[in-house]
Amino acid sequence: MHAITIPEPGGPESLVWAEVPDPQPGEGEVLVEVAASAVNRADIMQRQGFYDPPPGASPYPGLECSGRVAALGPGVSGAAVGDEVCALLSGGGYAEKVVVPAGQLLPVPQGVDLKGAAALPEVVCTVWSNVFMVAHLRPGETLLVHGGSSGIGTMAIQLAKAVGAKVAVTAGTKEKLERCAELGADVLINYRDQDFVAEVKDATGGAGADVILDNMGAKYLDRNVQALAVNGRLAIIGMQGGRKGELNIGTLLAKRAAVSATSLRARPLEEKAAIVAAVREHVWPLFAGGHVRPVVDREMPMSEAAEGHRVVEESGHIGKVLLVAP
Repeated sequence: MHAITIPEPGGPESLVWAEVPDPQPGEGEVLVEVAASAVNRADIMQRQGFYDPPPGASPYPGLECSGRVAALGPGVSGAAVGDEVCALLSGGGYAEKVVVPAGQLLPVPQGVDLKGAAALPEVVCTVWSNVFMVAHLRPGETLLVHGGSSGIGTMAIQLAKAVGAKVAVTAGTKEKLERCAELGADVLINYRDQDFVAEVKDATGGAGADVILDNMGAKYLDRNVQALAVNGRLAIIGMQGGRKGELNIGTLLAKRAAVSATSLRARPLEEKAAIVAAVREHVWPLFAGGHVRPVVDREMPMSEAAEGHRVVEESGHIGKVLLVAP
């Protein structure tokens, strides 16, 4: 088969479409013939040499895919050859075939085509696990999403609205904010010329956000705590704004607030399987009802993954960039 390899860390040009050995499914694993994968920030970090795959994972980038089941390893039940699926991966999605633990498979949801399903597993599992399983967003509460036009952001808006929450978003252009509004965002904040703390407080009558989903990390840490409501919950899922920040414990205590930080890729198999099962139970029916949909900016051949990385690095996209297998 062919896969995107990274002979040497570096820029997008370091991604090489090359012939590699076919993977073989082991105990409890499924071989998937890939239809499409999607570009995530973690893939870019791996390409740059900053985010190695977990031990035992595929060395190729790609944290999600869609495709058809090609073979079953020993001990697998509940899947059959030919099933159309999408999957949460620890790596290997930028390839013609990938091995997946059976617990990380999802059926293609009703109303979504096979390629489009590649835009779902990583973002849905990230949003559901952080916003709902950890931060426990409830109907009537306010969610602030940083990077509202990203793959994560576009999914967070839709899921929060589906449960009856109010959604505020930050983004850097009028076009991106307009797309967020089309998905249901109530409060639109251009982070280039507006203070999100003041805007969120104004939109909530001074209360602040009950939950904040943050991809920036250190750069926004202090202001995120300022923007939280009493009993608010800050969920950090990225470090685009740096690794080390100063946390005002006094403000946190006064608000009886909480800060959590999670990653998905290196979690144990049983934790990933529990998240995937929760997504299938709670989120997949929303696709059938038309309440949620994948947001895909563009598709390109998987062999041109370098261009996909350039688009995402330049933030020139809204939603997900898909890489389509031959």
